[in-house]
Amino acid sequence: MASHSARRIAPVWHTVLVLLAIAGITGWGKIYSDHLRAIANSPRLPLYATTAVFEWALLGLVLWGAPANIVMGPRWTNTKRIVFDVLIAAGFWIVSGILLVVLSRLLGATSLSRNVKFMLPRTPLEMAAWVALCVTAGICEEAVFRGYLQPQFGGLTGSSAAGILLSAVIFGAGHAYQGWRSAVLIACYGAMFGLLAKWRRTTRPGMIAHFWQDCVSGLLGS
Repeated sequence: MASHSARRIAPVWHTVLVLLAIAGITGWGKIYSDHLRAIANSPRLPLYATTAVFEWALLGLVLWGAPANIVMGPRWTNTKRIVFDVLIAAGFWIVSGILLVVLSRLLGATSLSRNVKFMLPRTPLEMAAWVALCVTAGICEEAVFRGYLQPQFGGLTGSSAAGILLSAVIFGAGHAYQGWRSAVLIACYGAMFGLLAKWRRTTRPGMIAHFWQDCVSGLLGS
């Protein structure tokens, strides 16, 4: 990843546009979430669909100004590479899951709050849509935050550590609609993904683990 070479991967003006887009999506998420929480048996399919559209649009904006091979990671060239990344993702998922449990206890966020439960799927159709949304989140969020913002901030500051930290903070802030404890927890999780991306020099294991985490926690939580 570009964080290793400490060079920015896109113009500064492009990063400003991306950050403004993230802020806009976060603001929309907060307003829409507050609206849905106030409704008994609020509809979830429109939320899933709109969120997916916004995430793919954000990724499109990122790829408009940054190299795809850095943002998305190098292509898989053989089955061995795919299996290796899946195994790396599995190991990361287990270790990070343990750390998340510890952190959630320290933050007093040991159970799903009302800020999260309203969005979880209930019906088979919603569960199928949730899985599709988790695929979107795994690909788009890892590409945007770890594939783009992390190396970009690392290049702008000249520090890979700063790139990991800043992208993780923005990642957590983007989930502020879930409450501040969840946002802090997600920021810590983002830092873990950042370390994984820096180590592996690709976002692909993170995409896989991100999908697993969102998918399993959402389906079990429902």
